[in-house]
Amino acid sequence: MRIIAGQWRGRALALPPQDLTRPTTDRVREALFSMLCSRIGDFVGKHILDAFAGSGAFGLEALSRGAAHVTFAENNKKTRIVLRQNIAQFKCDDRILIHHDAFDLPTTQTLSDVIFLDPPYNKGFENQMIPMLMDRGYVGTETWVVVESDAASVPVCLPMLHCEHARIYGNCAISAWKLDIPNTDDF
Repeated sequence: MRIIAGQWRGRALALPPQDLTRPTTDRVREALFSMLCSRIGDFVGKHILDAFAGSGAFGLEALSRGAAHVTFAENNKKTRIVLRQNIAQFKCDDRILIHHDAFDLPTTQTLSDVIFLDPPYNKGFENQMIPMLMDRGYVGTETWVVVESDAASVPVCLPMLHCEHARIYGNCAISAWKLDIPNTDDF
């Protein structure tokens, strides 16, 4: 696994033990970032949340492409050690924050531009996370919420969001969501 583009392009990432995570392949991350860049432009100055971060590949890719700040959340202690090793090699501590529990993120004053949710498959964690992230100030009208899921169980709805993009890559699916804003013309 490596960084695909930006200032750290080609740099390798350490991986947590396979029984703890299922790393997203370079091909899938490249397709995802291409899709996001076509919609948001570049990542320069963006604020990112990488929940269930694993190795940190999503957040570190965003930093490599110029993101201003990434908040990582990783619940597993052994995986967090690998995440910290990956972050250390890039010397970007001033642009990151690590939380130990994705379900206990603090309230923030800064909306996220992109939220990556890559929870364990088929547990419904993404459905639990969305309302919490909204209540704590992470999701705004311009926020993209990207969910990785099992290809056999792509979410068809998420609380208060509508799907803008979904694609299956082998045994995983990537879906991108935006806040579902009612059309005020109907009132």
